[in-house]
Amino acid sequence: MSTGVKVPSSTPRERIRAHIALTKPRIVELLLVTAVPTMFLAAQGLPTLQATVAVLVGGALAAMGANTLNSVYDRDIDAIMHRTDKRPAAMGIISVRAGLFQGFVLSIASAFFLLWWTNWVAAVLALVAIAAYAVGYTMWLKRRTAQNIVWGGAAGCMPVLIAWSAVTGSLTWTPVVLFLIVFFWTPPHYWPLAMKYKDDYAKAGIPMLPVLKSPEHVVVSIVRYSWVMVLVSLVLVPVAPMGPVYAVAAVVLGAVFLVEAYRLLGSARREDPQINARAMRLFHYSITYLALLFLAVAIDPFVASPWS
Repeated sequence: MSTGVKVPSSTPRERIRAHIALTKPRIVELLLVTAVPTMFLAAQGLPTLQATVAVLVGGALAAMGANTLNSVYDRDIDAIMHRTDKRPAAMGIISVRAGLFQGFVLSIASAFFLLWWTNWVAAVLALVAIAAYAVGYTMWLKRRTAQNIVWGGAAGCMPVLIAWSAVTGSLTWTPVVLFLIVFFWTPPHYWPLAMKYKDDYAKAGIPMLPVLKSPEHVVVSIVRYSWVMVLVSLVLVPVAPMGPVYAVAAVVLGAVFLVEAYRLLGSARREDPQINARAMRLFHYSITYLALLFLAVAIDPFVASPWS
């Protein structure tokens, strides 16, 4: 796993910033985007302050721990890829020992915090999420199969289960449907990005789907997952049940997502030289889609439903 990178000298401030960067803060933010609205739905209104703090802190610690372990293990391939070669572990700014120590401390702290402030269900789910990402995806799936992001993406769906159990102490079909929304969202979110950076992945020997298959094949898969994602998002309406705010948001946001996916498919079939720009358009919209959909999840409990 050695990258052969000489550890550069750095100031204490730079090392602190490197340790923070090791946790991939932007990914942590995206995970909390799904966790917090789930709490509002679980509480059917405002969750308790204790549960809110527990999910925000405990969930962030879990994501930071898992991301740190991922960064340390992937330092060899990150050093090869242009998109990731400035990451601190890839550059050797942070040693393997220091990175592993940080990852394990954050992971253990997340479980203890959730156990102390909420319940054992949330704590166990946090540990499962960390193991799924750091071991299941990073160490096993990522370098072995083109379906890596499909099954490995399940770890990114865990925050909704953690948030729900932190509020209620149990799980029902509602958080399972929320889990499936994020699960089916992950491939059409990530594969467009992988299309743009497929040369990077190929150079690093990572079997991402765009590396192994034609653009048309990849986008057909994106369209299929997009349809399933939208349909599952609508299943939440009778299961939760959800009111008009969420129902309208799911239909409108889902329709736009499908339009963008089919536009990307058209570019692939025309062998459009600007296909990567179209792919990144879908990638960026997918983030907006998830954020707005879960915002609707958070707002919906506060709006009286005409069919309740």
